[in-house]
Amino acid sequence: MMLRYALQTVRDRKGGFLGAFLALMCAAALITACGTLLETGLRGTVGTERYAAAPVIVSADQNVHRTTVKHKKGKTKVKHKAKPIAERAWLPARATADRLGRVPGAGAVVPELTFLAEPLTPSVAQDADRPAYGHAWESAALTPFRLVDGTAPRAAHDLVIDRALADRAGLRPGDRLTVQSTQSPRAYRITGVAAPEHGDLAHQTSLFFSSGEAERLAAHPGKVTAFGVVPARGTTVGDLKEAVTRALDGTTAQVGVGKERGPVEFLDAAGARVKLVSMGGAMGGTSLLVAVLVVVGTFALSIQQRHRELALLRAVAATPRQIRTLLGREALLVGGAAGVMGALAGIPLGDLLHARFVAMGAVPATLEHTTGVLPSLAAVAATLLGAWAAARVAGRRVVRIRPAQALAEARVERSRPAWSRVVAGLLLLVAGAVLVAVLSVLRTEAASTPVTFLTVVVFACAIALLGPLVVRAAAALLRGPLRLAGPGGKLAHANLRGNAARMAAVVTPLALLTGMTCTVLFVQPTLGDAARAEARAGLRADWVLAAQGPGIPAEAARALRMTEGVEAATEVVRTTVRVGLDKYPAQGVTPEGLARTWDPDVTAGSLKGFGAGGVAVSELAADRLGLKPGSTLDLTLGDGTKAALTVRAVYARGLGFGDLTMAHDLVARHVDNPLAATVLVRSDRTQEQLAADVRKFPGVRVLSPTAADSLRAEHAQADAEVNLLAMGLVLAFTAIAVVNTLAMSVSERVREFAMLRLAGATRRQILRMLRTEALSVVLIGTALGSGVALAVLTAFSLGMTGSAAPTVVPLVYVSVVAVAGLLALVATALPGRAALRPLPVTVATAKE
Repeated sequence: MMLRYALQTVRDRKGGFLGAFLALMCAAALITACGTLLETGLRGTVGTERYAAAPVIVSADQNVHRTTVKHKKGKTKVKHKAKPIAERAWLPARATADRLGRVPGAGAVVPELTFLAEPLTPSVAQDADRPAYGHAWESAALTPFRLVDGTAPRAAHDLVIDRALADRAGLRPGDRLTVQSTQSPRAYRITGVAAPEHGDLAHQTSLFFSSGEAERLAAHPGKVTAFGVVPARGTTVGDLKEAVTRALDGTTAQVGVGKERGPVEFLDAAGARVKLVSMGGAMGGTSLLVAVLVVVGTFALSIQQRHRELALLRAVAATPRQIRTLLGREALLVGGAAGVMGALAGIPLGDLLHARFVAMGAVPATLEHTTGVLPSLAAVAATLLGAWAAARVAGRRVVRIRPAQALAEARVERSRPAWSRVVAGLLLLVAGAVLVAVLSVLRTEAASTPVTFLTVVVFACAIALLGPLVVRAAAALLRGPLRLAGPGGKLAHANLRGNAARMAAVVTPLALLTGMTCTVLFVQPTLGDAARAEARAGLRADWVLAAQGPGIPAEAARALRMTEGVEAATEVVRTTVRVGLDKYPAQGVTPEGLARTWDPDVTAGSLKGFGAGGVAVSELAADRLGLKPGSTLDLTLGDGTKAALTVRAVYARGLGFGDLTMAHDLVARHVDNPLAATVLVRSDRTQEQLAADVRKFPGVRVLSPTAADSLRAEHAQADAEVNLLAMGLVLAFTAIAVVNTLAMSVSERVREFAMLRLAGATRRQILRMLRTEALSVVLIGTALGSGVALAVLTAFSLGMTGSAAPTVVPLVYVSVVAVAGLLALVATALPGRAALRPLPVTVATAKE
């Protein structure tokens, strides 16, 4: 019976349920889109291209491992964790080849070298979607590549290019091509053009060198990237894999077949999985919390608008259980329809979001977007559960109180909210304050970022519960200015005081929108500006070399050191290392003349005698790892190589220069790209003179410290844009919630407007009253949201930078408030004009 009543209610009150339907549908779309990103990170496939003809691939272990054993109450628990390393790990060539050569059923064992090799072609011939890699010609059989023109490379200066590059650049055998690899740029003679047997590669450009030259450029003597193993006739891939695995038992080598080959070929795609899982989880968690808050507020407003109807049902003997059942069935009907439509809309939204991440370079195109049914089912389930829970929470009071009291409250709003609501709001307020205190002591971005957005949501929940009290307090403060605005202002003030609960339903999403938007927009600038300030303060160089290509060759720095008037030239190469399983940004610097170009503000120890066996650490790393000068630091370098270094110094400018600083040669031997990211130059030579000194190195520029700082700011802005895109859906959903709630709030006041018009008020006066109300609500909501954002950003800044002065761009902040105000005015004016369209007499005499 209650299901039939629920269906009839939804059918007869479509307008009343429209706001809840829109909120739930947007929430489902948001959850589905975030879920597809999370699923892509967990289950997305990385297809192989160059290893298409090698069914079995043997590669090095790309993870660092830790196993812990705990003995408790007579039981032993073994826990194993693995984290990916930042660079490519390499296999010992001879030892691995000897083992593979004895594998029964192996028809061919092909060694593979993969290394940086950037062809210096005109920009029109470059394809950002196809990064270039160098290989030895003998590994062409792994794809397989076949020569379509010319001959294979034999001498050190011979080169074979793939057909796609030859077509883009208009190259053919006999032409010369300069290639920037791990060494200085070198001109090669193109001896041939090769093409894959099954069509051009979509995600890479291949350059093939002679075996000796490839080994020189790979810069890992005695090691290979991988081995491709081809089965002999009559041997299945499964049998070959088992045989290879047995042969490699006791080593750390990994054996991959099928889809396991792709992550070996495209390391960036494998690493992007972790990023997508983290990003999708953070977005999904934040969006779920925001959705719950918005949906509960929307249902509360919807049920408040039906207070008289529900009170009459109570008065004609409907039991509390029947009312709860009715509200629950209505919520499930609306939530089910909204969840299905939202989930369907969320699938293309997830595709669009993934495509944007790929276009911005945050996710490689080689990681294929995966769209399964699980995100959609989770969104529908979350929508159903959220709608049902929101209806139960919002309808608690009308169900619990006596019928006569319900009828009375249907006409006049309660003077104060329930004590349980106030206590819950105060507890959430305290919880938010605790999170602010915790945030102020968190010193890593990975730890502070989720707490930052969680704190905003917790404060928004507190505002939602304490909203009526806050609105009444704000109405008291605004009494004077509103009364000066004439009759419209007086009516607006009366509405703020008399309908505080309704106004609070609008204030909450406005506060959430302002607080969340300001936090998203100013978190990265706060961190980035602090890092750049430290980098500027620690830079003693007169000039900075930067590269438009993959990096600056070591020969360029050596040439400058031999130039008259150059006191020092410090090469800087960057990487990421792991201490245990924890990740730390690191850099390698050339020790000669280091003090003349770089000042990290050493607070303990000294950089004198800094060399290959030493490491300087930031104060943050020293605190976390318990280090001091003279301590031994055990770490895993970027390619998985273990190292034990002696701490020589502790420095304060960790944000600007990374947590660990090691000798350049040590770091360069264990990264995929050993070219310097920058070279710091101390010299009295002019910019033009230095530019002439490095003219023979293509793409190398001489910049002033100010220009280098601007370049760093551009890179930081690109990273900030990725984070803004990641949270953009949440902000868009919150903005929709603001418009939706305001429209619902105004639409239900048709009878009130009719009575005002019958009492003599004109349409213009009522619209002026609505504008004044909207501006008052915007003022209250943005003030609360700004206060929340300021508290959160200050705590974040204090923890991450040591300064309680977050970066807030005034123009951006004013734009946020202006957009919030514009949304409020539009969402008030349009339904307000629609509500004033019917004749007042018709509305006043109609049945409620």
